[in-house]
Amino acid sequence: MYAIVEIAGQQFKVVKDQKVFVHRLQTEEGKQVAFDNVLLIGDGDKVTVGAPAIDGAQVGAKVLKHLKGDKVIVFKKKRRKGYRVKNGHRQSLTEIIIENILASGAKKAAPAKVEKKEAPKTEVAAPKAEAKPVEKKVEAVQDLNSLTVAELKEMAKNKGIEGISSMKKADLIAALS
Repeated sequence: MYAIVEIAGQQFKVVKDQKVFVHRLQTEEGKQVAFDNVLLIGDGDKVTVGAPAIDGAQVGAKVLKHLKGDKVIVFKKKRRKGYRVKNGHRQSLTEIIIENILASGAKKAAPAKVEKKEAPKTEVAAPKAEAKPVEKKVEAVQDLNSLTVAELKEMAKNKGIEGISSMKKADLIAALS
């Protein structure tokens, strides 16, 4: 019996008692880990394909150790330019051993709870009862600034202002106020 399972963003074909090196998992050494995202299970001639994953299927594994992979040299060069960069990289890996493959009956692992942060509430100041005429004009200009040019042209057209097709936004605001 074999399975194709997604582990840490990669797909692996696994069988029971197989050792697999995967991208580093956040699980301590010696602990059990279960993978619910089983894409395919093959048992002899019988093959079950998920859409995208098989419900109730699970692959159980045990974390053996955390280690680093072989060093990979990354060398970049542009000829005739004097540009050379040499970097090295060692991938963090986790070695796991596949302990069992369940085709059905497994329960989905509970997803990690994400706490929702509430947006801070802002208090809106109450408008003043007696506003001076200058403040009203400033507020009206600010309201006009928030409108688009098309909306300003429509307002100018309704007011009967001529020559609006060649006006810019600032000219339209000046004509409307």
